[in-house]
Amino acid sequence: MTATAPQFDNYNERVAQGLQQAHELEGGLPGFLGIRLADYWAGGMRFEVEVRDELLTPFKNLHGGVLSATVDHALGTVCYPVMPKGAWAATTEFKLNLLAPVTGGTLSAVAQIISMTKRTAVVRIEVSNEDRLVCVAQGTVLIMLPKS
Repeated sequence: MTATAPQFDNYNERVAQGLQQAHELEGGLPGFLGIRLADYWAGGMRFEVEVRDELLTPFKNLHGGVLSATVDHALGTVCYPVMPKGAWAATTEFKLNLLAPVTGGTLSAVAQIISMTKRTAVVRIEVSNEDRLVCVAQGTVLIMLPKS
């Protein structure tokens, strides 16, 4: 039995383009980590992070917190192009499995909405490093609708 992917009739590509441009200027933790929005489509996005020395542990592996923060950022951001105008996304939970150490190169985090209602979205994220799967995650976002 094959699951049917959700449809995103309200997908707004202009919102996705704006998010991509904002990532080029973004400050805060995503800016420090260097999270870049590399690609987008209805219900999905791909983010990239260049692994730098300041993101490594004393043992020269990427800190798990970098993967966690990247996952959390992707989890909410992927929802904006398919949510109603004025709504915002709040992560309520996520689980990640760290599968392999990362020592350099580029992370590629692909976030895909797998279920969405008016109030919640469930997102799956796969993070790879140089074509090797290093982290998988799934989380729930609460969609806060604008006040009328």
